[in-house]
Amino acid sequence: ADSTLYLVLVIKGHDSERMSTPGGASIPPEQLKARYIGTGHADITKHEWITNQHRDTYASHVGHYDQLSYYAVAQNDSIARVRLQFLEKIYQPCGVPPAKKDSA
Repeated sequence: ADSTLYLVLVIKGHDSERMSTPGGASIPPEQLKARYIGTGHADITKHEWITNQHRDTYASHVGHYDQLSYYAVAQNDSIARVRLQFLEKIYQPCGVPPAKKDSA
C-alpha cells in the first residue's frame, strides 16, 4: 500500500481578481492596475506589454547587486558599465514602437 498522504485544500469564495493587503483587506483590480503599471489593461498592445516586461527585468538586474555582478563577470565589464548599459536599455528596451493605425 502507498503511504503517501495527499492533502487537498478547498478555498471557498476565492476571488482570483483580487489581492489583499497584509491586514486582510482586499484591493480592487482598478487600484492594482493603477499601482502596478506592468499589469496592463484591455487595450494594451503587444509592444507595450513586452516593453513593460523588459523594463521590469532590467530594473530588477540594476537593483540586485548580485545579478549585476554576475552579468559584469559574464561580459568581462565593470559593474558600473553594465549598470549604465541596463539603465540605457530601460529607455527603449524593444526598439521604436510601431506606428499606430488610425481607426477613423
